[in-house]
Amino acid sequence: MLPVVAYQVANTINTKAGKQELQWNLLFQGSDELFYLYSKDKYIYLFQYGMVSFFNLSKAEIDKVLEVIKPFCDTYFSDKIAEEINVEIKQNTLQVNFESIVLPDFDSEMIRLVMLNASQSVALNLYSEITEALLIETNEHTKYLESKGKLNISNNKLKRFIGKILNIKNKISENLYIFDSPEITWEDEQLNKLNTDLKQTFDLKDRYHLIHDRIEIIKENLELFKDIMDHRESSRLEWIIIILILVEVVDMFILKML
Repeated sequence: MLPVVAYQVANTINTKAGKQELQWNLLFQGSDELFYLYSKDKYIYLFQYGMVSFFNLSKAEIDKVLEVIKPFCDTYFSDKIAEEINVEIKQNTLQVNFESIVLPDFDSEMIRLVMLNASQSVALNLYSEITEALLIETNEHTKYLESKGKLNISNNKLKRFIGKILNIKNKISENLYIFDSPEITWEDEQLNKLNTDLKQTFDLKDRYHLIHDRIEIIKENLELFKDIMDHRESSRLEWIIIILILVEVVDMFILKML
């Protein structure tokens, strides 16, 4: 069994700088990804959104590679979210199972598809944790609103909360290719089947929809909070205007009396 291990190692990896410095054999490059042959039948896959995947590397080799790419990482994670799946090479067999994948040979494009989908799975795990925590925090505010009839969040904090949600949504849209098939699968039936089976096995689409639905629920709640705050601010301004008018009227009345 040959391991595929994917890690979320940082917020982002500077793939442009990495391409200039890294000495491994570059097999494929995209706008935000680099696929390397590390040594015979061993591969490394780097993604701009902070993901790195390894095929058939030992623990010592992985640690060595992580040290090499660390300078290109923004906010390097000491605690890494990981996903691992085993690959077996068996002639004339292509099969995707829940715990292992069987490939007919050491085809680099097949291996790249496995590493790509494993990396997408880890990214979904990360965004699932983030959105779950944000949904819990949002629910705390809605419970307070239900019991007290008012919000326990400041206007500035609410705006930052909304900005955080929008940034997460943008990152998911920019970095995850859940519904897009790589170009190599367009004209190769075997690669297309492998890619489709991998997405189903990793349950990528359903997990993506769950995260998307959470974000929409959070956005809907935050928009309601913003409407409540805008109404409260509008009412406060109205009272200020009324008080100023009353002061002006009283002042004019006093002047006339005098």
